[in-house]
Amino acid sequence: MQDMTLYKTQILITAILLVVILVLNSLSKRAIRRFGRTSAINMNNRKIIFYLSNLFFYGLAIVVITLIWGVNLQEFSVFISSILAIVGIGFVAQWSILSNLTASVILFFSHPLRLGDRIRVMDKDFDWTGKVEDISGFYLFMRTDDGRKISIPTNLVIQKGIEILQSDEEVNTIES
Repeated sequence: MQDMTLYKTQILITAILLVVILVLNSLSKRAIRRFGRTSAINMNNRKIIFYLSNLFFYGLAIVVITLIWGVNLQEFSVFISSILAIVGIGFVAQWSILSNLTASVILFFSHPLRLGDRIRVMDKDFDWTGKVEDISGFYLFMRTDDGRKISIPTNLVIQKGIEILQSDEEVNTIES
């Protein structure tokens, strides 16, 4: 009888946790969507942030649920650290993937760069000046002033730095 009460409590707490996680995930998506609209960010670029948000919330739910159901904390921490070590080794082997995804998130949230802006990538070897056409999870696509369409890895955009020569809003007001 004692075990049945314990299971009912664990099921109730798990159900409440799942509802809370779903609500937080929904609020997070709404905030990302609102931020993306006010910042004029393409829906395809927002999908990356939605994916990372889902990954965070569902990962958090799995960790808390395993703790609710009585998994030994020491064994669980060894399991999680082993998983993180394997993932870390995989990302070190493919560090450019992780750095490009991180740079895309930084460009999304805290950089004034937007689609349609005319920019210059500050590089001593190349003159990349043109209009931003798209920003994906890994690349910034731009059309240079001489008509070439180039793609630059987002981590290079963060590392090299950019100069915004004319924002999209300025272009729209000049054309009007």
